[in-house]
Amino acid sequence: MAIPGNLLTTAMAVMPHRDLDRALGAALSLDVPFWPQLPLLSYYEDMYVQAAEHFPGILIDIQKRTIHFSMEKFIAEFEECLAHFDEPDYFDISETYSNVYHRFMQMDLSSRPAIRGQLEGPISFGFNVLDQDNRPILFNETVRSFMLDFMARRINTQLNRLRTLNPNAFMFVDEPGLQYIFSAMSGYDGITAGHDMEYFFSLIERPRGVHLCGNPDWDFLLGLDLDVLSLDVYSNAEIFVSYSKAIRNFLERGGRLIWGIVPTSFEPFGNESLESLEKRLLDSWLALERSGIDLRFLVSRSMLSPATCCLVNPDGEATVEKAFRTVRTLSESLRERFIS
Repeated sequence: MAIPGNLLTTAMAVMPHRDLDRALGAALSLDVPFWPQLPLLSYYEDMYVQAAEHFPGILIDIQKRTIHFSMEKFIAEFEECLAHFDEPDYFDISETYSNVYHRFMQMDLSSRPAIRGQLEGPISFGFNVLDQDNRPILFNETVRSFMLDFMARRINTQLNRLRTLNPNAFMFVDEPGLQYIFSAMSGYDGITAGHDMEYFFSLIERPRGVHLCGNPDWDFLLGLDLDVLSLDVYSNAEIFVSYSKAIRNFLERGGRLIWGIVPTSFEPFGNESLESLEKRLLDSWLALERSGIDLRFLVSRSMLSPATCCLVNPDGEATVEKAFRTVRTLSESLRERFIS
């Protein structure tokens, strides 16, 4: 398995930094580094904009920081896009859409236990990009079907590029929209969502995984054929650990969990200490142990991370960087307790 466990550290990619070098330094301070996404530096660095590169029908206004979709433009550009479907470079992230990614790709990361990339997933992209009628493009069956294939190709292309830096590369498919797919939204019911997600992940090379900060249907998500799941356990621990059977099945078939335990928002971070965060995490693990999951087995298949991304702190990047340092310290403490 390319994805490590044993409480090594990583983090979400969206960061509040406006300094590329400082952001990369923070990402490289963790065991499993990643290329940061810096929307405050440039709208091109926004996760939805990066996912939209070469997607037919997309209208991006960099100055106004908006992204929309036109069906008329989609039809006009569709054949041109299909003509490039067998060209990996077409699905990679260009320097225009991320200077950070290309800086990361120039680094020597061969000695790291793993490295990680990410791309916005089709469900979240489809929910958030609206068409000319202000309707999410996810509800357009023609566009949605194409979008699943398109995003899978983008993820596979990035994964294979990252493997040239480190054979233990893996990807987060960022999917905050998964918490909404079983709501009562017309046009996209749970059965359709299940079929779409199973098909989508079947197109993605292993190791494949999901990151989200919300609270989805955990039985559904843990039942997908994933290799890694990254979540905000700081906010959702009580609900998440109640799905102990699904968690056990996920771990026993080789899955990894990335426990997002350290808050990155200014006020919650200030209200916590290393001791309180360790207790919060251990309480979750002990609850799972009582349900029949061996604790050391759980640790062997777990990593640690901050709980969420955060772009709006009054101190800019300071609290986020403190959260990164706290994750490292917490990892060292727990590894000494469970692994040494």
